[in-house]
Amino acid sequence: MPSSVLFEIMLIGLLGIGSQWAAWRYRMPAIVVMSIIGLLAGPILGLMDPEDDFGELYNPIISVAVAIILFEGSLNLSFKEIRGLGRPVFRISTIGAFLSWILGSLTAHYIADLSWAAAFVIGGLFIVTGPTVIMPLLRQSKLKPRPAKILKWEGIIVDPIGALLAVFAFEIISYLTAENPDGSALITFLAASVFAAILGWACGKGIGWMFEHGYMPEFLKSPAVFTVVIGCFTLADVIIHETGLLAVTAMGMTLANMGISSIADMRHFKENVSILLISAIFIMLTASLQVDTLLKVFDPNIMGYVLLMMFVVRPLSIFLSTIGTNLSINEKALLGWIAPRGVVALTVSGYFASILSEAGYVDASLITTITFALVFTTVVAHGFSIGWLARKLHLSLEGRPGTLIVGSNSFTVNLAQSLKKVNAPVMIVDSSWERLRKARAAGVPYFHGEMLSEQTEYQLDTNPYEYMIAATEYNSYNALVCTTFMPEFGRTNVFKVSPYRYDLHSMGDTVNKVAGRILFKKELSLDQLNHKLSNHYVFRQTSITNQYSYKQYLNDKDEHTVLLYVMKPSGHMRFYTEEIRVTPEAGDKLVSLTPPGKEIKKLRKRLANQKTDSGNKPVNDQEM
Repeated sequence: MPSSVLFEIMLIGLLGIGSQWAAWRYRMPAIVVMSIIGLLAGPILGLMDPEDDFGELYNPIISVAVAIILFEGSLNLSFKEIRGLGRPVFRISTIGAFLSWILGSLTAHYIADLSWAAAFVIGGLFIVTGPTVIMPLLRQSKLKPRPAKILKWEGIIVDPIGALLAVFAFEIISYLTAENPDGSALITFLAASVFAAILGWACGKGIGWMFEHGYMPEFLKSPAVFTVVIGCFTLADVIIHETGLLAVTAMGMTLANMGISSIADMRHFKENVSILLISAIFIMLTASLQVDTLLKVFDPNIMGYVLLMMFVVRPLSIFLSTIGTNLSINEKALLGWIAPRGVVALTVSGYFASILSEAGYVDASLITTITFALVFTTVVAHGFSIGWLARKLHLSLEGRPGTLIVGSNSFTVNLAQSLKKVNAPVMIVDSSWERLRKARAAGVPYFHGEMLSEQTEYQLDTNPYEYMIAATEYNSYNALVCTTFMPEFGRTNVFKVSPYRYDLHSMGDTVNKVAGRILFKKELSLDQLNHKLSNHYVFRQTSITNQYSYKQYLNDKDEHTVLLYVMKPSGHMRFYTEEIRVTPEAGDKLVSLTPPGKEIKKLRKRLANQKTDSGNKPVNDQEM
């Protein structure tokens, strides 16, 4: 097998993205899969050792990747998002972090038997959770918005604080244990932290100003942002190690709250880069661990420390810091349990292990082992339990995938009613109260607002909805909605009514290939669908069984019937489009828009009389 660095880079990419795909395919926590694959490829099978093979480039690569990930996460920290959550987020990020530091340090000293210096350093380090572990968990768990936002804000804000707290603890210990104490190092550290925050703010303001005033062409915006992020991180980090994380967090938050449209346009691109980096560095970090480090994990003191951190320190710090807030007991219980440690803890622990070792602390070698033990245990435990616990505490949005319909008219209202009858969540969004009158009269859930406005983004919770249908009378607007929300919902889950116009025999004013799959058939525009309803077409539900197959249904149906969607027993739907082939199976329910007439009566009579020899009930074919 080739042993070149190039081959190893290729292997890291394949294993990282392969782990992400396997986690998505089999509904497993991605960070758990990546950790296990990294251990298999590294210390267990010996396929690679990135730390040894990359040499001096290993730590800079990891550091830059963490900086980009943290910056990308902080771009989502708009202050508008935490309306009503400011107090819990502030308490957890300050009082909660401080309590976690003190309690964690005491636990490390008395249970893991670390010296006071190593204990307070590792205690500061372990207050972090971070976007590398929190974001994948939030994507998989479908938490309600409130606890999800708190976990996200805590993870991104506390990440640099934890690293700085570890540095601060080391500086304090060094000052107190020195023969000739000199407070200049502490003053330098505090000054460097303030400088890093100001530097990040200035970089964010500077690049935001350039974007707003047109001093940066579109094709250079993403490269320019990444270059400034790396420069901002490096400049701060050179002055005092780990202050670079504070700088990029400040830069991201500054840009997030400037309201620059081009930043929002680039966010999805940066999310993709972030996923690639998370996959790569998780594989690199776990593959670089040594076998003796893994074996030390089973030491009773280390195992006891990990259990106390999970079951005592974290819950206690959350419950004490949130006294007097409006968080419910269930929310506190979930927040008190979910605190997986990730990339920042693993990377920074290696730095402090070497620093403490050079300072003469013999227990410094245990820091890496304890860090890996806590990281791997929390990643596995919280990764597999967050969904189950959220459901038990009624904080999960689990259920049948819903459909968000943009545009209120006769067809969309009737479509929403049919979805309600198969117990699928549905919501109609429109900016016109007049158009929403039909939805209100039909008892269909609705939201009054402009789908593309920033206000709607913060007021409308889109988490319960897996599918989106743009069905207004404006074809260009439908295409724009699909393009905007395609990254959030996925290319295969965003649909639009056909822009086809019979009078022009064309696709109207919108190119067919613009984002959003065309529903049903390209000849069926919204006008045509509404026209069918005015001609007394009805929504009909047909059960596909072993006795009445899909092939039989196709042979029996009226030629003017419009096939709409198929509801699976699992609750997932398949909408009919010209690009996606839908083949219902036994147990599925097929919903169609069916014309009235004698043929339907014949079909219903035939279905009613069709029974098996065993006396099964007739196939269900009913009007909705």
